[in-house]
Amino acid sequence: MIGQTERYENIINKLRSDGFRITPQRLSIIKVLISDTSHPSIERVYNQVKTDFPTTSLATIYKTVAMLKDMGELMEISLGDGSNRVDGYTPDPHPHLICTRCKKIVDADVDEVNAVNTALSQTYGFKITGHRLDFFGLCPECQNHSKN
Repeated sequence: MIGQTERYENIINKLRSDGFRITPQRLSIIKVLISDTSHPSIERVYNQVKTDFPTTSLATIYKTVAMLKDMGELMEISLGDGSNRVDGYTPDPHPHLICTRCKKIVDADVDEVNAVNTALSQTYGFKITGHRLDFFGLCPECQNHSKN
């Protein structure tokens, strides 16, 4: 994976080449998205950006997120309850562990997923361009809370 600074510059260059305006608010949104490892909600991104740009609208956040998602620079993660979070830190396909109680999301780095991609591609002749693999359960903290 490339460094955050290089990734940030690559995103800005893509936006420019596609004719998008580069606004201070948009730059702030991108910085938050590519540096936040917690898989934030749109509202959390909005609250972080508002501290520096109080006039930023929630619609601006949604539009920027949609644009970055279309560019392949972030992935949207459904929590299964109608709410979504975003992963701009690691936008490449990878598994997630999602706590159904506290909504914590952890990136799982599992080499076996690549082996499954290869096996499925070879077995069924598909050219696999992406995947989603999420595991739902209780994180260690919520398991400990349940025992008390």
